[in-house]
Amino acid sequence: MALRSQLLRKVYNATNLRNLHELNKKERAGVAKLREVLEDRLQEIKKAKTWKHERVLTSPQQATVTVQGAKGEYLNFCANNYLGFSNHPEVVEAAKQSLTKYGAGLSSVRFICGTQTLHKELEQRLAQFHGREDAILYGSCFDANAGLFESMLTPEDAVFSDALNHASIIDGIRLCKAQKYRYPHRDLNELEHLLAHSEARIKLIVTDGVFSMDGTVAPIKGLRDLADKYRALLAVDDSHATGFFGDTGRGTEEYCGMLGAADIICSTLGKAVSGASGGYTTGPKQLITLLRNVSRPYLFSNSPPPPVVGASLKALELVETGEELRQRLRDNTALFRTGLQSAGLTVSGDQHPICPVMVGDAPLAVELASGMLERGIYVIAFSYPVVPKGGARVRVQLSAAHTPQDVERAVNAFAEIGRKIGLVKS
Repeated sequence: MALRSQLLRKVYNATNLRNLHELNKKERAGVAKLREVLEDRLQEIKKAKTWKHERVLTSPQQATVTVQGAKGEYLNFCANNYLGFSNHPEVVEAAKQSLTKYGAGLSSVRFICGTQTLHKELEQRLAQFHGREDAILYGSCFDANAGLFESMLTPEDAVFSDALNHASIIDGIRLCKAQKYRYPHRDLNELEHLLAHSEARIKLIVTDGVFSMDGTVAPIKGLRDLADKYRALLAVDDSHATGFFGDTGRGTEEYCGMLGAADIICSTLGKAVSGASGGYTTGPKQLITLLRNVSRPYLFSNSPPPPVVGASLKALELVETGEELRQRLRDNTALFRTGLQSAGLTVSGDQHPICPVMVGDAPLAVELASGMLERGIYVIAFSYPVVPKGGARVRVQLSAAHTPQDVERAVNAFAEIGRKIGLVKS
C-alpha cells in the first residue's frame, strides 16, 4: 500500500511539472505586459548611469574582502563596519552561543510568542547606554523609522524634517497623517520660521545625526534650542554615529557636547554595533509602550533572531570598553582626510569616517571608482538621484580595522588615479 502511494505521488508530481512547463511556454498576457513596462524602466536607469552593480563577497565582511569573479583580496573602504565588529571573534562566538541556546529564530512576532530574555536584556542595555527610560527593538532602523511617526503623530501634529534625511525617515513621515514640513539642510533660520508659524499640538523636529552621503553632522545645539523655544520634540536617527562617534561612542549628541539633547533616538545594530542587522528606538517610557502596542513594523514582523541579538549584546559590551578602537578610527579618518587634501582632492564632511571624495561629474566619479578597484581598493561611486545633480562622488568609509598602511595605500591610489583622469591638475 505504501509503495502504491509513493508511485501515485510521483505520477501526480510529474504531471504537475509537465503542466507547469506547458504553461510557461505560453506566457500570460499580464506577465508579458509587466516585462515590457519594467524593461523600459530598467533601460532608463541604465541610460541615466544609475544602475546598481552588486559585487558578491566570498569572504566575511572585514578590512580585506574577496569578491566573486575577481582575483586576490580587496581593501574594503565602503562598508559601515566602523569598529570592525562584523567579523570580530568575540561577536561571532556570541552569535554562535545564542544560536545554540535559543535557536535560529522565533517564527513569531514579539507580542505573540517571539520575545526571549535576550530581547529584553538588549533593550535594557540600549536604554542604559543612551541614558533613556526605555527602548524597543526592530528588525532594522528602517523599520524603527517606519513605525515611529505613524504611531505618535496625528493630523493635529506636525513634523519638521531636514531635506537630506535618510530615506527611512522620509518614508516613515509619508505614512503618518501629521502636517509635514521640510527645511533646507541644517538651515536653522528656515526651521525657526516654520516652527514659529505652526500651531500644531505636537511639533517634532527630526534629523539624521550624521548624514550618510555627506558625512556632515546635524547642528544639535541649535536644534535643541529651537525645540525648547517652540515647545517641540527632537528626534535623531543616529545610525552613523552610535558606538563610535563622541568620546565614549554615545553618538552625535556626545560629539556636539550635548548629551541628552534628543528626546527620541532611533539607531541601528547593523553598522558599528555588531554589523549584523536590527534597529531600535529609545526615549520616554510612554512612547516606547505605545510603539509596542501600535507600531506596525513591530507588531507584524518576526522578532530579531537570537544570533543577531546575542552578537549585538557582545558588540555593545565591546563598545563600552572600546576607547582604543574609537581612537584608531579617529586617527585613520584624520590620516585619510589630510592625505587626500594634500593630494589636491576635495573631501566633504565634518571629521567623520564617512569621507565623500567629491567629483561632480557622474561618469568621472565612476571612472575614479573603477580605477580604485583595478588597484585592489573597493569603493563605490554615487550620483543622482542618490545625491544631488552635480554632486557625484566616491564615498569612502574608514574603519578601526584598517591599518595606517591600508589608509596610506588608499590615499596614494586616489592621488594617482585623480591625476590620471584629470581630476587633479599636475
